[in-house]
Parts: sequence; structure tokens; C-alpha cells
Amino acid sequence: MLAPCDTVGDLAAILADPRHNAICLGPGAGAGMELRDKVVTALQSPAVVVLDADALTAFVDQPDTLHDAIKARTAAVVLTPHDGEFARIFAITDDASKLARARAAASLSGAIIVSKGADTVIADPDGRAVINANAEPWLATAGSGDVLAGLVTGLVAQGMDAFLAAAAAVWLHGEAGSGPGLIAEDIPEALPAVLARLYKSGNQHQRD
Repeated sequence: MLAPCDTVGDLAAILADPRHNAICLGPGAGAGMELRDKVVTALQSPAVVVLDADALTAFVDQPDTLHDAIKARTAAVVLTPHDGEFARIFAITDDASKLARARAAASLSGAIIVSKGADTVIADPDGRAVINANAEPWLATAGSGDVLAGLVTGLVAQGMDAFLAAAAAVWLHGEAGSGPGLIAEDIPEALPAVLARLYKSGNQHQRD
């Protein structure tokens, strides 16, 4: 269940096992050269890679290094920046719409972009895009974005297409936002009820 991952070598050894088909890097990782090297190591593996928070900030001075490493691989990469992180790693004009900026970032980097906010945009390098509209304001709490990155990773690890996983995770994240006073730890606890409701609805449609 658990394996130490203190160094780049540790990470490479873990990702050498083909059962480890998805990895999320960034939340609480601490920006710096070591994290940057871990991200590059992950991007050299066949696993789907989800990058959030510190894993994005680590490339603020070298965004092209990140983009080039993504484009050099075939497996999907999902980036989940908030507005500040987006501005730091993409030199895209602010006067474009959020949808246009997300699509441009996806094309530039070769990654699926989850541009977070009240109107989160999920954009694929192939031009597909989804705008999510069910995010309540109380989701803007510390750690909420980390949970979202974990949701994307979990769905991808189960074999879901990365673009669809990103879109589904954003929607589930919004549905699990229970109300005022929400903290990030509440979101995973609310997910079973959301999933049960979807499962019940799906079965009802099949019977109808």
C-alpha cells in the first residue's frame, strides 16, 4: 500500500512498475529543483501524470522545460492550475476569454488543462473543451484543489480517458461541495453519496 519516495531514484523505481499507471505530483510537495526533477522523471514514464500546485510553480522560471517534457511523451498529462499558476506558466494574453486561454494553453503545452474557478474550463490539445458550471463559492477553500487533482488521478487510474476523467472529476468535485463552512476534508466524505445517486440514476434509466 505504501512505498517511500524521498528521491528522484525512488520515484523512478516506483514508476518502473507498470501497475502504477497514474501519478499526481504537486500538492504539498514544496517547490524547488528536486520537485522539478521528479516531475521530469514522471513525465519520462508511461504513466498518466497529473500536475497541480507546487509541481506547476516549480517551473515558473522554466515553463518551456515543462512544455517540452510533456510534448516528448505519448501518455496524457493533466495540468490543474488556478488563475495565478496559469499566469506563471503560460504567457497568454489576459484579454482573451477563459475558454480561449485554456484552449491556447492546451495547444501550447500538449496537456489537458483544467483552468480552475467558478467556471472551470477543461481543454484538450485536440480542441475539445468543457465548461463546468456547478462549482459553489464555498469550494474555494484551502486544499480543495488538491482533492480535485486526486479525483482526476483516481479516475484515470481506473482506466478512464484523461479528458473525460478531468471533466468528470470537476463535476463530481462541484457536486460534493456540501455547503457553507466546507473544508477540503469534507469533499471525499461526500463523494460516496454523489456516486450512489449517479449509480441509482443510471440503473433507473436502464430499467426505463
